[in-house]
Amino acid sequence: MIDLTKIPSPAYVMEESLLRKNLTLIQSVKERAGVNIIMAFKAFATWKVFPVIKEYIRYSTASSPWEARLAAEEMGSKAHTYSPAYTEKDFPTIMACSSHITFNSLTQFEHFYPAVLNHPEKISCGLRINPEYSEVETDLYNPAAPGSRLGMTREALGKDLPEGVEGLHFHTLCESSSYALENTLKHVEAKFGDLLPQVKWLNMGGGHLISREGYDVEHLIQLLLNFKKKYPDTEIILEPGAAFVWQTGVLVSSVVDIVENKGIKTAILDISFTCHAPDCLEMPYKPVVRGAYREPVPGKPTYRFGGNSCLSGDYLGDWSFDNVLKIGDKIVFEDMIHYTIVKTTMFNGIPHPDLCLRRENGDLETFRKFGYEDYKNRIS
Repeated sequence: MIDLTKIPSPAYVMEESLLRKNLTLIQSVKERAGVNIIMAFKAFATWKVFPVIKEYIRYSTASSPWEARLAAEEMGSKAHTYSPAYTEKDFPTIMACSSHITFNSLTQFEHFYPAVLNHPEKISCGLRINPEYSEVETDLYNPAAPGSRLGMTREALGKDLPEGVEGLHFHTLCESSSYALENTLKHVEAKFGDLLPQVKWLNMGGGHLISREGYDVEHLIQLLLNFKKKYPDTEIILEPGAAFVWQTGVLVSSVVDIVENKGIKTAILDISFTCHAPDCLEMPYKPVVRGAYREPVPGKPTYRFGGNSCLSGDYLGDWSFDNVLKIGDKIVFEDMIHYTIVKTTMFNGIPHPDLCLRRENGDLETFRKFGYEDYKNRIS
C-alpha cells in the first residue's frame, strides 16, 4: 500500500509490480495463442516506463506521426500505424517509423501507396474494415456506430482487394470481453471472410480488456487458436491499450476547500476532472475512491468532488466517508493510468499532476514535474 504522506499532490502514481502482473498475463496469452499482441499508445504512452514493457512486449501501435516516432525512438521498433487520414506533410515520417500502415479508405491507399512502393524499406499495407457490428453502448466510443468514419464497409471496399494490400484491420471493441470479440468475428467472416485467405495479417484492434478481473482468458486463447486453424497462413494481431495498465495506479489529489450549497457539500480538489480524468465526464463513469463508499450512505459524511477549474460541470459525486473530510486530506482515485495521462489538458492553466512510478522495492521515482513554462510554451 502506498504511503500517502510521501506522495506529492497532485500526482499520477503507477506501481511497477502491478504493471508487471498485467504484462506477464499479456505475454502468456500472446505465446499460448500464437498471436502478436502489441501496445496501443492511445491509452498509455509514458515512455519512461517502456523499458519495463519491452521486457515482455516489443511492438506498439500508433495513430499519428508523433506516436510513430515515439515507437521508433523509445520502444526501439517500428510501429503498426493507423490514422483516419494521412497528410502529405506527415506521411514521410509515418513511413520512416512504421513497419505496417493501415489506410482508412481506398482513396488514401491509392494516393499514398506509390510512395510506399518507392520507400527503401519494406512496409506492409492494410485497410481498415468496418464489420458494422459492435457491442459498445456509448456512441462516443463506438467505431461501428451508424455513419462511422472509421473503416470501410464491404460495400465501400468492393469485391476484391487492391494489389499491394497485405492486411485487414478492424476495431469495434472498447473495454470488452472475449465473447464480444467472438460475436464480432462472426460478422467479420460473414462480410469479409472470402478475403481473409488472401491477406498476410489480420489486426483485431484494441479494446480487449484481458487484465480485467473476470475476463475469460481461456476463452480468448481458444477463440484465437480456432480462428488460426481456419486461416493458418494469416498472422493475428491484437493491439490492446488499457489492458496493459489496467488497475496499475492512482491519481492522488488533496482537498483544498469545502463548500456547501442547498445541502450539497463539495470538496474542491487540486485536480480537474476535465483536465486530468476526462473519461469520467465523457463516458461517463464514477471511479472508486480509496476509503470511500462509492454510493451515498445515509447518516455518513457525504461529498461531491469538484475540480479546480472554472468549468461548471467539472465535478463528480457523490461519495460517503466514515469521517468528516478536512482541508488537506488526500483523496485517491483508483485505476487512473489508462486514458488519463495521454488525454490531459492544461485548460485554465491548472497545474498538471506529477508523473511517478513506485518501484518494486517501494522507492518512489518521479519522472516528471510540470511547471509554468510547460503551460506557457504550449499555448504560443
